[in-house]
Amino acid sequence: MEYFERSGSAVSLEGGLSKANLCLKCSLNILLYLTATWLTQWGSKSLGDQGYSPIEIIRHFYGSDMYVNAAEQISGIPSSWPGYNLSVGSSGAKIRQLQEQLDTIAEVYTIIPRIAADGIFGERTREAVQQFQSTFGLPQTGVVDFRTWYKISQIYVAISRIAELA
Repeated sequence: MEYFERSGSAVSLEGGLSKANLCLKCSLNILLYLTATWLTQWGSKSLGDQGYSPIEIIRHFYGSDMYVNAAEQISGIPSSWPGYNLSVGSSGAKIRQLQEQLDTIAEVYTIIPRIAADGIFGERTREAVQQFQSTFGLPQTGVVDFRTWYKISQIYVAISRIAELA
């Protein structure tokens, strides 16, 4: 006798159950199993309401062998958009970061002019931003808005490969 077994419940091929029906029953059983065991929005919310920590919630759904890696310091990760547009006359740490990222991108995308990271948004930085925007299909304003900031971050991460494990 052929059968499919999952968690102690068997589906028999006896009694005229075709292999096609078996596949359907197997698919349904697997779907029910996965639905019951995968992390769910409301299931995790309910556990959170009961005081479970995030790792306890993950372990509830995926087993006790789950763990979280921690690092004392992560370097090279781009920071968040400052919350305001950056343009000629802006200065500070965000401008320096922007310039460093743009210059790194310009090493690969040579149509973008290379710039010095001096922390001052001048004409040369505006030109580099505008060429970056042109290259990546953004409005060519020369101003670093939310969309431009995150596109620069995305391309920087991709070409510098900082998101890859060593």
